[in-house]
Amino acid sequence: MKLYFETTVFNYYFDTERDGHADTLRLFESVREGKHEAYTSIYTVEELEDAQDPKRSRMIALIDEYNITVLPVTNESNMLANLYVAEKIIPARFLLDGAHIGVACIYGLDYIISYNFKHINRAKVKLLTGRVNHEKGYGTSVICTAKEVLEDEINEE
Repeated sequence: MKLYFETTVFNYYFDTERDGHADTLRLFESVREGKHEAYTSIYTVEELEDAQDPKRSRMIALIDEYNITVLPVTNESNMLANLYVAEKIIPARFLLDGAHIGVACIYGLDYIISYNFKHINRAKVKLLTGRVNHEKGYGTSVICTAKEVLEDEINEE
């Protein structure tokens, strides 16, 4: 499977207090083992660069350590993000959250891994971004947590 790692995934990797921490570590290892291909975008890198060191450096280092491909932004992904805002799926001040979804969908990735439960990993967002994508002729990436992808791995064995 092709996975898009949104910014929160990199935070959860190091945040041992979070419920999704262990699952996040397991998903990164699954990527290392070749079970999945991992992607992110320049938007994620920019957000990670806003973090404080030493965490910033450690999060950014995960990209090389796990061979995560950093995807460039396209006019199409920006168009989708702006549509998500225009349709009131994503609040205007969180356009970047819509941009993560747009990038993953434009590149045809299977899953968006996110722990952003305010603006990305929500039922309304999943449903309505899928509708917008379909209307514009794009596929939809499934928005979920690391645990959900790992559960699918178990069910496929």
